Amino acid sequence: MILPDSPAVLAAFERDMKNVHVRYEYEGQPDMETGKSERWRYEIWFHSADRVVYAIHDGPLAGRFNYQKADYQCIREGELWQCNWHEETGSVFSIVYDIPNKRLTGLLGLSKGHATQPELARGDKRNPDDLARWWKLSEVGKQTERHMISDQVDVVESFFGSGSLDDIDLNASTL
Repeated sequence: MILPDSPAVLAAFERDMKNVHVRYEYEGQPDMETGKSERWRYEIWFHSADRVVYAIHDGPLAGRFNYQKADYQCIREGELWQCNWHEETGSVFSIVYDIPNKRLTGLLGLSKGHATQPELARGDKRNPDDLARWWKLSEVGKQTERHMISDQVDVVESFFGSGSLDDIDLNASTL
């Protein structure tokens, strides 16, 4: 869903966000032995008006590939867009893409299961065993035990298309 619901905003989405692929990196936790920080690589593909595809390549969730139904909100055409989704782990994500400044600002509400057992949140949604494991993570804890993360990252690269991410079936089941 794209908000506000108007032909002008839909046209702006087509120009600004549809099929845009963004790669970004987080500053990871410093290594306990060397003190050197890692860079954690992530990527997100704003696939279409109601889908987002993403992958995590480094850090505690390395090896996670997912797609979700997403809602988009236009904050300022050509400049700021918000993308929100909820996933099977029970986690909630909201990111704002600042196009001219090449920056993402995010609020992540990780379910207790997702936050405390990140190794179980790895995998690919297309694999039934991984998906079943993710659903189990949503059963750990309760809503008030979410692990909240607020962060900002610089975009390393942006382009159109899937890049190295696999395309998705728009009829596939998702939240």
